[in-house]
Amino acid sequence: MSPETTLAQWNEQLLAVRERMLSRGGRPGLADPAMVAGKSGLEVMQAMLEGDIPFPHIAETLDFSIVEIGLGKAVFQGTPQLKHYNPLGTVHGGWYATLLDSALGCAVQTMLPAGRGYTTAELGVNIVRAASFKTGPLRAIGNVIHCGRQMATAEARIVGPDGKLYAHATTTCLVFEARQ
Repeated sequence: MSPETTLAQWNEQLLAVRERMLSRGGRPGLADPAMVAGKSGLEVMQAMLEGDIPFPHIAETLDFSIVEIGLGKAVFQGTPQLKHYNPLGTVHGGWYATLLDSALGCAVQTMLPAGRGYTTAELGVNIVRAASFKTGPLRAIGNVIHCGRQMATAEARIVGPDGKLYAHATTTCLVFEARQ
C-alpha cells in the first residue's frame, strides 16, 4: 500500500473515531469510578474509544488520540506541531515519550481483569528519526509482551504512513489491585 493510501486511511479512521467519541458525549476528563466498576481493562478502553467515558486531558494537550484498541494492543495517532518543539527547534522528546507511554500503558490495560490497575514502573525510549510539524501524522503502536499478576511488559513503535520508524520504547508496568 502506498504511503498516500495509508495516510488517507489513517486520517479517515481518526476522523471517524473522534466523531463517534464526541457524538456519544466523549470529552476530556476523569472517569467516575462507577463508570469503570466491574469492567475489564479492555472494556474500559473500548468505552473510552466509544465516547462513553472521558478520555485523558493529555490527549488534547499534545494533540493525539487513541484510534484502535484490541486485546494486548493499543494504537494512538498524533501529529507533531510547532507547540511541541523544544528550544533547539526540534520535537521535544517528551512528545515521543508520552505518545509511546500512552500506547504501551493502554495495551497493558486491555489485558487486565476487572478490579486490576497498573502504573508505569520503567519506560525506555529510543528516538531514531526526527519528526517535525511537516512530518504529518504518526502512529504509536503498542503491544503487550507479558502480562502477569504483578508485572507486565510491552513494546511500542512510532511509525509514519510510509512505514519509517521514528521511535521505539519498552515498558515495565506494576500491576495491582485497584482501589474501589
